[in-house]
Amino acid sequence: MLTHPTFDQLNVLGLQGMAKAFRELLDNPEAGGLGHADWLALLLDRETVHRQDKRLGARLRHARLRHHAVPEDIDYRAPRGLDRGVLTTLLKSHWIDAAENLVICGPTGVGKSWISCALGHKACRDNRSVLYVRVPKLFDELALAHGDGSIGRRFKSLGAVQLLILDDWGLEPLDAQARHDLLEIPRGPLRPALHHRHQPTTGLGLAHTVIGEATYADAILDRLVHNAHRLDLSGDSLRRPKPADQA
Repeated sequence: MLTHPTFDQLNVLGLQGMAKAFRELLDNPEAGGLGHADWLALLLDRETVHRQDKRLGARLRHARLRHHAVPEDIDYRAPRGLDRGVLTTLLKSHWIDAAENLVICGPTGVGKSWISCALGHKACRDNRSVLYVRVPKLFDELALAHGDGSIGRRFKSLGAVQLLILDDWGLEPLDAQARHDLLEIPRGPLRPALHHRHQPTTGLGLAHTVIGEATYADAILDRLVHNAHRLDLSGDSLRRPKPADQA
């Protein structure tokens, strides 16, 4: 059997997962006892896993999640009011399919950003497009886009994301341009005619004093919270060092 041409052909065809598995099987003495159907099944399984991993890697790179957070590492023991049943339901991502928002509230340091990134990671696993962005940075980028004429492309790229994570709300009041941009971001809950993007929002400080103008505030709050799930966290900051007797 001409092993090297077969290996090379698999790579030329873009079947890197199968090629790697083929080489490993050739180097495994026990593989000689496998039938043709078993070989084919193993090769196909490895190619499937390879493509899934590659797709997940691309989605995670695009997501730019702030934390390397995964659902399996969520700490339910810390006293912060985190309901395991509620979060387990949210991790199934049905709220994304239903075009519902998620608002995560709580004091500094209780893990709002980390949990939102874990939800984002799960959405990436489920083959959904995700983007994490801090709200102050987003508005700075949109302001630059207005200046260089790329605002249309920027809005289009935001509208193409299935799960938009907006972090660090309420650090400073919104100016007139930021209020306008928040209502102009297309295809999301802020545009209720098209429910294709969904916003888990951490550090939510939304109030009329933060948004600034009453008419915009009413519209933004209504469109963000009218179909929103909520996670209300409490407790002390998890970043604080524990006393010596609790370490």
